[in-house]
Amino acid sequence: MAKWVYMFTEGNADMRNLLGGKGANLAEMTNLGLPVPQGFTVTTEACTQYYEDGRQINDEIMAQIMEAIDKMEGITGKKFGDKENPLLVSVRSGARASMPGMMDTILNLGLNEEVVETLAKASGNPRWAWDCYRRFIQMFSDVVMEVGKKYFEELIDKMKEEKGVKLDVELDADDLKKLAEQFKAEYKEKIGEDFPTDPKVQLMEAVKAVFRSWDNPRANVYRRDNDIPYSWGTAVNVQMMAFGNMGDDCGTGVAFTRDPATGENGLFGEFLTNAQGEDVVAGVRTPMHISEMEQKFPEAFTQFKEVCNTLETHYRDMQDMEFTVEHGKLYMLQTRNGKRTAQAALKIACDLVDEGMRTEEEAVAMIDPRNLDTLLHPQFDAAALKAATPMAKALGASPGAACGKVVFTADDAVEWAARGEKVILVRLETSPEDITGMKSAQGILTVRGGMTSHAAVVARGMGTCCVSGCGDITMDEANKKFTLGGKEFHEGDAISLDGSTGAIYDGIIPTVDATIAGEFGRIMGWADKYRTMKVRTNADTPADAKKARELGAEGIGLCRTEHMFFEGNRIDAFREMICAETVEEREAALAKILPEQQGDFEKLYEALEGNPVTIRFLDPPLHEFVPTEEEDIKKLADAQGKTVDQIKAIIDSLHEFNPMMGHRGCRLAVTYPEIAKMQTSAVIRAAINVKKAHPDWNVKPEIMIPLVGDIKELKYVKKFVVETADAEIAAAGSDLEYEVGTMIEIPRAALTADDIAKEADFFCFGTNDLTQMTYGFSRDDAGKFLDAYYDAKIFENDPFAKLDQVGVGKLMKMAIELGKPVNPNLHVGICGEHGGDPSSVEFCDSIGLDYVSCSPFRVPIARLAAAQAAIAKKNA
Repeated sequence: MAKWVYMFTEGNADMRNLLGGKGANLAEMTNLGLPVPQGFTVTTEACTQYYEDGRQINDEIMAQIMEAIDKMEGITGKKFGDKENPLLVSVRSGARASMPGMMDTILNLGLNEEVVETLAKASGNPRWAWDCYRRFIQMFSDVVMEVGKKYFEELIDKMKEEKGVKLDVELDADDLKKLAEQFKAEYKEKIGEDFPTDPKVQLMEAVKAVFRSWDNPRANVYRRDNDIPYSWGTAVNVQMMAFGNMGDDCGTGVAFTRDPATGENGLFGEFLTNAQGEDVVAGVRTPMHISEMEQKFPEAFTQFKEVCNTLETHYRDMQDMEFTVEHGKLYMLQTRNGKRTAQAALKIACDLVDEGMRTEEEAVAMIDPRNLDTLLHPQFDAAALKAATPMAKALGASPGAACGKVVFTADDAVEWAARGEKVILVRLETSPEDITGMKSAQGILTVRGGMTSHAAVVARGMGTCCVSGCGDITMDEANKKFTLGGKEFHEGDAISLDGSTGAIYDGIIPTVDATIAGEFGRIMGWADKYRTMKVRTNADTPADAKKARELGAEGIGLCRTEHMFFEGNRIDAFREMICAETVEEREAALAKILPEQQGDFEKLYEALEGNPVTIRFLDPPLHEFVPTEEEDIKKLADAQGKTVDQIKAIIDSLHEFNPMMGHRGCRLAVTYPEIAKMQTSAVIRAAINVKKAHPDWNVKPEIMIPLVGDIKELKYVKKFVVETADAEIAAAGSDLEYEVGTMIEIPRAALTADDIAKEADFFCFGTNDLTQMTYGFSRDDAGKFLDAYYDAKIFENDPFAKLDQVGVGKLMKMAIELGKPVNPNLHVGICGEHGGDPSSVEFCDSIGLDYVSCSPFRVPIARLAAAQAAIAKKNA
């Protein structure tokens, strides 16, 4: 027979997967001899079984729960449901990964009208007895029966108003008894039946409610954001009640062994007298600082400090604890590794090493890489943010905080920013020609697009705040206005964006600059010492490359050359090339761009100081570069000596039904080899010049041909590249070396990698497109149905944000295993957005990638994640 239930005395900290974090730690505290009210844990496996059984608790699990209640009665000397000496319990959730505030708690379970009358008399404290009962009815109604807290809060507020008091504690026993009766009447009205009086029925319904809370909307969102699999389930902890609400010699509190905001070593927390635990976190009354507990309960406080020291030494990490004092006696209700800010995480990790409690490797492994984002981008002022309510939420596509005046075009963003205005660029969707406006804006908001849309990818690269895919916006670009949350916003109106959460606010919320603490450098130094995989950056400009170098990038894994065509007057020359009718005309137009591209590449090589630079040749379809405004079309017609109608006909001919799978990537170079030749000349000439200026640098350009699906495509384009490059090197009398490789972003390329490796010096996985083509999802439109996929439990994550290791990952692994035996010198990296996602970085390390490449501001995240992957592999 399976074991579904464990007494606290039967468990330990190593049983976290089975008992959940809370249950494992309650068992561990019991083993350490700490004052823990005893109880039992219903396992995470029982939760999984509950869902398999159609959301029912089967007879075997039910029997083991009741058996555990019998054992609790033996330990406590109290009887469940007994009128003379009743056993009251709390029922709380506890997943294996800490999920603060995501799931639900029920206190004082086991009460009914008869039991509460007995308690009121026996204790000589009727106020306490009725307070427990009204709390239990409210929690049970809210958590178990989903009636909703607000109905009960309204009744409490009405009672306080009638009595002329401000606080719950000022209500007397008669008031609370009346409240309990009102609560039960409210319950009957909403549910249609009487409040349950049988403690066993109450218990089973409460256990079911905790299991059910694993699947509530806020828990599902939290799990997605924190990479917690749905299959883990939650445990349920049933524990004897300790009462902090029996009078002024009682109380309850929450404390941390170090400050969770700064990491400073010292007790941090809050305490309330005559209260139960939920009062502290719910903000019902203003709590006092934990230090005031010393005056109220000197003996309990001395013991509590000893317990804090014991727990931090035992777990070798900052602890977050809940406790209750009942008539001066201390009870520990919970401990866990405390949630902390990124700044505090770095300080605590370094301090624990200095205190001899942790090794450098352990310190590196302690830090959640995702939290580093908050250190690198501006944030909203905490107090101002607390007072604000978002009017909508979309995808937090690029972290940071931004506020400014709304503008609707890239040109307006540039113009307004030039006169000192802070602006938010609001677009249906962005395209490469918006790049100058995106650079000028504080933040970007789009109606369409997902986590790997153009706006998201470019914004992350620039470190600019971006919220994408806000489908609630009704856009009217022509009239420069949009409607959101029932309000119409016009050009010049102020909004604020949170690129970390996706929240959109009306008006200005002040921001504060990010601060990188001194511990950041220490942790990054340790990370670099232990990681084995290199970290490069995706950068298109010298400024991005310089920022990435500051943040520790060891090269460029992806330079997208298309963005360079929009600088200055180059777009005019490129449009001339698109509209040209002969090879000679195209070459003449491209000749105007060549020196500009060469200059760009020289600056990139300079910024990278001899580290590798991978340059991807032109990738997007040509229609993205043609003018859309009548004025620009006329200008192009005049330059080309053509009529406006002729230019419009050319533009119309470039229209594609499915441009993401159309005339783009290497297909452009096959059709127009002169583009690839011009770009090759620019790459090689720039490298020769920089090598001459810095003979000690190892300047070795890597030319990447995009969207290859067949060896013959690569062979065809590579021939032009090699002929052009070799001619440039010979003409300059240089000994420059270069490589030609490809981006693996089409499933066929992965499947035929053994062929492609014969012609490629390197592979770089473009996982944005590889994911799109493997799934057959448009990465810009997936947001329209992903929520339905999450609700139906088809997906747990956005595959464009977190790499699909089962399908896309299998293609990557296959490409490496096929390619490397054919070409032992083949080096392999990833430059899709997944290169900055910690779980994806760990996967890349496991399949043998040489490097990951990500946007500049995600470089520290990737460095830390790569170190953690190497440490985990070593310890496995």
